[in-house]
Amino acid sequence: MISNLEKEIPHIAFNSNRNVDFGIEVISIESLVTKSKELKHDPEKPHQVAFNMIILFTEGKSKHLVDFVWHEVKENTLIHLSKGQINAFKFNIKLKVFLILFTNEYLKNQFNTLPEATITRLLTSHLFSPKIEVLESSNVNVYIQLLNDEFYAGSDEINKRHIINFLFNIIFSKLEALKRDQTTYTIKTEKLQVFLKFETLLEENYMKSRNADFYAEKLNITYKHLNVISREITNNTVKQFIDEFIVLEAKRKLINSSIRSNELAFSMGFSEPTNFIKYFKKMTGLTPNSFKNKHK
Repeated sequence: MISNLEKEIPHIAFNSNRNVDFGIEVISIESLVTKSKELKHDPEKPHQVAFNMIILFTEGKSKHLVDFVWHEVKENTLIHLSKGQINAFKFNIKLKVFLILFTNEYLKNQFNTLPEATITRLLTSHLFSPKIEVLESSNVNVYIQLLNDEFYAGSDEINKRHIINFLFNIIFSKLEALKRDQTTYTIKTEKLQVFLKFETLLEENYMKSRNADFYAEKLNITYKHLNVISREITNNTVKQFIDEFIVLEAKRKLINSSIRSNELAFSMGFSEPTNFIKYFKKMTGLTPNSFKNKHK
């Protein structure tokens, strides 16, 4: 892992220590602490990841920050993060953790062997909680231990790559099954697909428009239909989802760079900085600068 020290809060990129970069790495909490000292970055302070991550807590109790929300974690709790999310650890001497880091490119290579619904449920950060309670009967811990052992075993690189891929797919599929059982609502596939298209459009166009009608028109459906889908999937109206999405993007940019509120306002699609400041304060109770200072 490497960090850009020019930013106020580090942006952590994927950088394997192996001679052959598989696009995936397994490390322990001890290794994380050692690497952090080398990089002069404190994992207990918020940082943004440029890769996906699965964190399995095997011993101890603590908290883990994901996009400005602290989640209680304990033995057999798993946290999964998607590229771009903000996170932070809270260490203690009794804490034991496995971390699986993997790039988007690695995940794309697994698409042919993993069902689309599996990937959606685990890595669509705006729709689902990042926290999973891992049942002992699922044997997820066993497979993650096997993945860790295989990753550091001395077998040849070709066979190692195949074994790692198979173990990853098993872990990912088992986690999706747990996630499905722990999700409080069932999403019909066709509605989910429409919503994911809306989310993609929002990611691409939020600087142009915060108007729900704009996205409904792009999807060739009525605002009312999109609103029904949004309520069913997120329990929020389209407008509420758009607002939450924009505020989260603004928060990530605020704490991860030296950008000023005026610059941020224009980058978020606001024609006047004062309008953005009012909008942000209405949604969060804080001005952009107050939020930034709070999370430094």
